[in-house]
Amino acid sequence: QFFVFCHGLLQLSQLLVSGYLKSSISTIERRYGLSSQTSGLLASFNEVGNTLLIVFISYFGSRVHRPRFIGCGAILVSLAGFLMSLPHFITGPYEYDQSVASVFSNTTDLCQPEGPGSQGNLSDAGCAPHAARENHEVLLVMFIAQALLGIGGVPIQPFGISYIDDFASERNSPLYLGILFSVTVIGPGVAFMLGSAMLRFYVDIDKVTGDEVQLTNRDPRWVGAWWLGFLVAASLVAVSAVPYFFFPREMPKEVGEVLQDFPLVLLRNLRHPVFLLVVLAQVNLSAMVAGLATFMGKFLERQFSLTASFANMIIGAVNIPGAMVGIVVGGAILKRFQMSLRQCSAMCVLGMLLCLLIAFPLLFLGCPTQKVAGVTYSKSSEFGHQALECSLQCNCPEKAYNPICGSDAIEYISPCYAGCGVVNIDNNSVQNYTNCSCISENGLVGFAKPGTCGTGCSHLLLPFVVLSCLAGILASTSHTPSFMLILRSIQPEDKSFAVGIQFMLLRILAWMPGPVLYGSAIDTTCILWEKKCDRNAACRYYDNNLFRHRYLGLQFFFEVGAF
Repeated sequence: QFFVFCHGLLQLSQLLVSGYLKSSISTIERRYGLSSQTSGLLASFNEVGNTLLIVFISYFGSRVHRPRFIGCGAILVSLAGFLMSLPHFITGPYEYDQSVASVFSNTTDLCQPEGPGSQGNLSDAGCAPHAARENHEVLLVMFIAQALLGIGGVPIQPFGISYIDDFASERNSPLYLGILFSVTVIGPGVAFMLGSAMLRFYVDIDKVTGDEVQLTNRDPRWVGAWWLGFLVAASLVAVSAVPYFFFPREMPKEVGEVLQDFPLVLLRNLRHPVFLLVVLAQVNLSAMVAGLATFMGKFLERQFSLTASFANMIIGAVNIPGAMVGIVVGGAILKRFQMSLRQCSAMCVLGMLLCLLIAFPLLFLGCPTQKVAGVTYSKSSEFGHQALECSLQCNCPEKAYNPICGSDAIEYISPCYAGCGVVNIDNNSVQNYTNCSCISENGLVGFAKPGTCGTGCSHLLLPFVVLSCLAGILASTSHTPSFMLILRSIQPEDKSFAVGIQFMLLRILAWMPGPVLYGSAIDTTCILWEKKCDRNAACRYYDNNLFRHRYLGLQFFFEVGAF
């Protein structure tokens, strides 16, 4: 029972490390200027190390000191977690464009007609060779950490489960495994809640004092303390790893199979039509979940103008518990009605059909991108970044990004682009910008408030969350019956091996390519990229309608595939 407790704790903290990355992905994109394709690849990279080893490890499981192996794996996972936060400590503080850069410098992005000399070094500061190199180092460290995370996670689940199953009584084994299984489902929820808590703190909380930070967490340039959660999670893993070095090896039962049967068993299972079809359906569902888990937070932030912290809270408190309810309900129905295999498959099909009906309206619940002068909106017929003649004499730095919302309800990329000449400050925070030549209201010169105008979509958030939660519940009711279909339709002695093959196929076909596919689709909907050293960095503005249609359309496509 102590082993079950330790294993639950370890699995929870391992999932915290891997799930936390997904909760802070939009923040890391913004901090290091990554495209969604890159961040999607990063998020799925831990599966690479995992996939290479999982089949062999589960095959040799009974010949090694399992608890000790689990402990070593956990130490690797903990190392990976600490490595993930390393970029924060090796790079300088986060830099963003400020209208009042600080008391110490006269750089500003107000309208300054007297000539380009007064601009200071606002735009090109970030493009020294060391900045580009620094960015490569950051990516390298993170990719190595993700690979380590995958490798370290390999022995944890299969060894733990087989160890418990070997030494628990027949009667208690299902209960113990059920406890562990529920922990694996709760884990990501806890990870998103951890993300929600940590992203409320400013990223450089350890490098600058509070009154130097001029951003609020509602500002689109806000970057939360993404690294803090990795330290918390990695420390937890390290603590959970300790007991494993003290568990006994116990006598393993003898296993007759040797490596030469490997190809035979593999072929026998892959030729099994039920096994193959169910696994393909699960591949579709998993690909959907992979994209959802990685970019749902980003989607909510952009579509409904939420903070990263609040978006994570919704996912951790609503969507993930919804999926848990679905899994439990599916299992309960199975148990209550003692279903045959045919009834199991009928239940899966029905669940997916209802899910499709509920998920379809989601495609239409959303609003277009707010009007951004020179990006999505132009007063004159001329279109494009330089279209604002009214601010031509201001010598605006091209890369400036300090969005403000004009009194005409149009967003401007920076106070300079709106032609604002005056900034009003109170208690070290910007109250508003006045004297803006581009903003006119009833013939008067308008003013602007700092921060984005937002999409004006908040009234659709509740129906969206309710429907997506319902769709999630319905889709996950098919989880347990689809497992049963696999376990009951293959030869009993192939069970553990078939489950190993199943997980490997899910990883190779869904968990690895899924986030990259979604990330690439999201990148195609960007309308204004941040430029770093003449390469696209993070996306400033998306075409929200396209983003919604491609992101949720991809999700819908996989749901149809599963159905």
